[in-house]
Amino acid sequence: MCPYDNLSAMLANHRLSIHVIADSSGETAARLARAAQAQFPQTQFSIVRHPRVKDADALLGVFDRITAARAAEPDCRVVILFTLVKREMAEMVRRYCDDKQIECADLLGDTLRAIGQTTGSAADEVVMRPVAVEADYFDRISAMEFAVRNDDGVMPETLRECDICLVGASRSGKTPLSLYLGYVGYKTVNVPLVPGIKPPDELFQIERWRIVGLTIDAERLLQIRSRRVKSLGGYGTKDGGYADLAKIYDELDEVGRIQRQLGCPVIDTTGLALEEAAARVTDIVEGRARKAGTHLRRLPGSLRLKP
Repeated sequence: MCPYDNLSAMLANHRLSIHVIADSSGETAARLARAAQAQFPQTQFSIVRHPRVKDADALLGVFDRITAARAAEPDCRVVILFTLVKREMAEMVRRYCDDKQIECADLLGDTLRAIGQTTGSAADEVVMRPVAVEADYFDRISAMEFAVRNDDGVMPETLRECDICLVGASRSGKTPLSLYLGYVGYKTVNVPLVPGIKPPDELFQIERWRIVGLTIDAERLLQIRSRRVKSLGGYGTKDGGYADLAKIYDELDEVGRIQRQLGCPVIDTTGLALEEAAARVTDIVEGRARKAGTHLRRLPGSLRLKP
């Protein structure tokens, strides 16, 4: 059975249970399941993990639990994702799925086969073998710490050390984006632009290609700020116009003027997923760096494609 045949038709139903079978933690398959889930917003999902399935007896126990769950909820469709390094156990899952007419996807087996066919060697098929620390692990940790230390531009003297600098109004998405970019491995600082308060001089001294502006729809910003004020004990408004729509429009105009003064491109974060925003930022910075005759720092363990 092809893992992907008729999958779209199945997902048109409103309830789907994704069972993840893994000989380790199952985190890889679960993350992929969550990523796929985002593409089917009309479907009600649940993800059920079956981790540390190390032998055939444990796998048969998983089959029993899945069969019982299907009997208890016959209206809930099922998909099985599995990451099992032992080929005989992967074949057991395929046979079970064929017999029960369940769609499945082998997330690890195809990768192992592709690498094996290319290298001419076979996978060791060792269960729970520790994964080596990635080449960029410590750089990513350092970048994340840098982003936390430099949230809201609290240390302008460190601006010269950043890979990327985000500038925008309060609650335009600077902090989560800078932390995500830090997770990816880029030392990111974010600086709030506040009308009536002069930006730090250091902001005008770093290379302009490192700076990216953020903006957001005024009404969306009002919603975010109103929730923020209420969580702090307010009632949806705040002195100075923090959560006042007319003043927010004026604030965004002033922030835009400063961003134009900095000569930075601006990304609208309204309704933009964090991953997509991060990809746009890095694409913009890399492109501007090339035009300036340099490049954004290449992350360890990654290859930079030539334009």
